[in-house]
Amino acid sequence: MTSVSPPAPTSPIPDGPIPASPAVAPGRSQARERHFRTARLVSGLVLMLFVAMHLANVALNLVSIDTADAGLEWLTEPWRILPAKILLYGAATVHIVLVLRTLYLRRTLKMPGKEAAQVLLGLLIPLLIAEHVIGVHVYRAITGLDVDYEFVARALWIDSPATGVKQVFALLVIWAHGCLGLHFWLRYRDWYPTAAPFLLIGAVLVPVLGLLGFAEAGKVVLAQPTPPTPDAIMAERLATVYLTKTAFLNLAYAVAIGAVAATLALRGLRQAIARRNLIEVRYESGQVVRVPRGSSVLEASRIGGIPHYAVCGGRGRCSTCRVRVTAGSEALPPPAPLERATLSRIHADPSVRLACQLRPTAPLTVLPLLVADRERLLPAGAGRARPGREQDIAVLFCDIRGFTALADHRLPYDIVFLLNRYFAIVGTAVEKSGGRLDKFIGDGAMALFGLDTSTAEACRQALAASAAILAELDRLSEELAAELPAPLKVAIGIHAGPTIVGAMGYGDTMHVTAIGDTVNVASRLESAAKEFNAAIVVSDTVVALSGLDLSDYEAREIAIRGSARPLHVRVVPQDAALGSGFAEAATQSAA
Repeated sequence: MTSVSPPAPTSPIPDGPIPASPAVAPGRSQARERHFRTARLVSGLVLMLFVAMHLANVALNLVSIDTADAGLEWLTEPWRILPAKILLYGAATVHIVLVLRTLYLRRTLKMPGKEAAQVLLGLLIPLLIAEHVIGVHVYRAITGLDVDYEFVARALWIDSPATGVKQVFALLVIWAHGCLGLHFWLRYRDWYPTAAPFLLIGAVLVPVLGLLGFAEAGKVVLAQPTPPTPDAIMAERLATVYLTKTAFLNLAYAVAIGAVAATLALRGLRQAIARRNLIEVRYESGQVVRVPRGSSVLEASRIGGIPHYAVCGGRGRCSTCRVRVTAGSEALPPPAPLERATLSRIHADPSVRLACQLRPTAPLTVLPLLVADRERLLPAGAGRARPGREQDIAVLFCDIRGFTALADHRLPYDIVFLLNRYFAIVGTAVEKSGGRLDKFIGDGAMALFGLDTSTAEACRQALAASAAILAELDRLSEELAAELPAPLKVAIGIHAGPTIVGAMGYGDTMHVTAIGDTVNVASRLESAAKEFNAAIVVSDTVVALSGLDLSDYEAREIAIRGSARPLHVRVVPQDAALGSGFAEAATQSAA
């Protein structure tokens, strides 16, 4: 089992019986679970490394069987020295035991499809690889001979093709299980969305090359003449190998199946005992779920089939599962450090708790603060996108001035043509400057800068993009001068500051965007540019961070709704924005 996943994405690993002292139990149990997760992760990574090296060795058969045999020295032999052997078999044992422990501790076996696939694939792995592993070790021990790739290819392609097919299936199962584990572990890292395509290439390429190498070795041995019949002594040893392998294989199957069956039986017994001491979790909607004492509120929702958001997978890293406790709060244990830190970041009042971390020991009533769609437990695409995070970025808003009047006297086809030319100008300018085109809103556009760079660099990029937009739009006006009553003009607003960045939307419209006061202020500056009949209104925050000298341009103060203090800005008129001075300065600052 080569899983490297953290606990269940929709249900954290339960802590078992609640210790006597609820004031300290949550912190201790969380620390204990972190140790178990770390052990499971490290053991999974060790096993994944072994499998990757083994596949690389098999892939060398694409060159020749002799090359693959030579590769054993570097890719397989290192695992046969005693310390590495202890590490490998220890990792396998630890990983299997911890997977069974997780299965035993689950309050419910309901889980998302990807996680269910990972668990089922992991449970299949020992049954699939037992024959190959036991066969190789028994053959070495009884015959005293080593196993090379010609022997393996002949055994799996000629002597027992059915076993060969099973090994190919086992290979795919092991690799898929490990890759799912890696995905669950890495998916919330900020760099993961960027690296994911390259990791996917590796995840596909490694097993494909391994399978091609296995197929090539099979072609070679099938073309070779039939080897001579073994002598009497070797025949007797091979018979002993078969009998011994069969005995150990039956034992391995019995142990593997028995371990899973025993785990499920003990889990059932544990659940039966726990049902004698159930508590009620009531929801303001009127639903009531009876769960064993010590279950989390999120687990209660899962058990009761009540939709409940948990974007981070129930690990206390987000606040989407938060609930307001409307009754029974006096008997609750205080928040553990992880929960307390998350709640403090959102300035939650004392009645708000994280459902994934709250494990009541007495009845209570809760109100989920984020209502989930009954058909989907997570927002569309939430499983594939990174969660929200605070980030300082630069935001640019751009809008065509007087577009409504322009559109009133033109054919729809002409309007669509003109808008697409304008959108292409804005999109190209933003992307070439290093920004991300967020969305088009009517004839307006919103762009983000600094998702992967510093805020200072983001401000320089936004200014460079604004200069490029104005220059290209001026060229478009000249090109269409005969068709336009007046040159096209835009109003641009730029501001920088803290935002919430994350994947938002539904279905195919899910994409990374930003929300917050900074976005609202940038939109307000774009409106101010129209009021001032200017091309660009940029906040002093952006000017200072960019290092661009705009002291020659008019300084103004703008009232911002919800803020007692006015915002200091610089106003860049149309003629100045198109002049060489501003364009060159903005472009050079972003270079």
